[in-house]
Amino acid sequence: MAEFLLQRTAPLPIDEAWRRLTEWARHADSVPLTRITVLTPPPTRVGTRFVARSGVGPLAFDDPMEVTVWQPPEDDSPGLCRLEKRGRVVLGWAELHVRPGPGGRTRVVWHERLRVRGLPSVVDPVLTGASRAVFGRAVNRLLGTA
Repeated sequence: MAEFLLQRTAPLPIDEAWRRLTEWARHADSVPLTRITVLTPPPTRVGTRFVARSGVGPLAFDDPMEVTVWQPPEDDSPGLCRLEKRGRVVLGWAELHVRPGPGGRTRVVWHERLRVRGLPSVVDPVLTGASRAVFGRAVNRLLGTA
């Protein structure tokens, strides 16, 4: 399995950082060749499902995800969202943590483990590096720090 951890300090209040990170459709603006379709009605909660479709033509694949933990931050308390990846191609999970940071900023941690079906584990270091780069750029853009 590929695993990566991203940490950022955003110049945003904790509730705004949370809102930006959990607006699922906005992720497509930051991840190349990706569209996101939310399958369940708002608001986001445990059980919310969405699909990220990445690629072009016959090389595209779906990455269906479901929110399994939804603990929004309250009164500057930390927030946690866990996504389970339940696709035929991409499996694993992602956790988004937000907590108060220094000077009214927000500390963000994105921790993800993923496996791409059909890829041997020898490719995991490449997958880890590519994922860290793509999702690092996405987090930066979502938070307005890019």
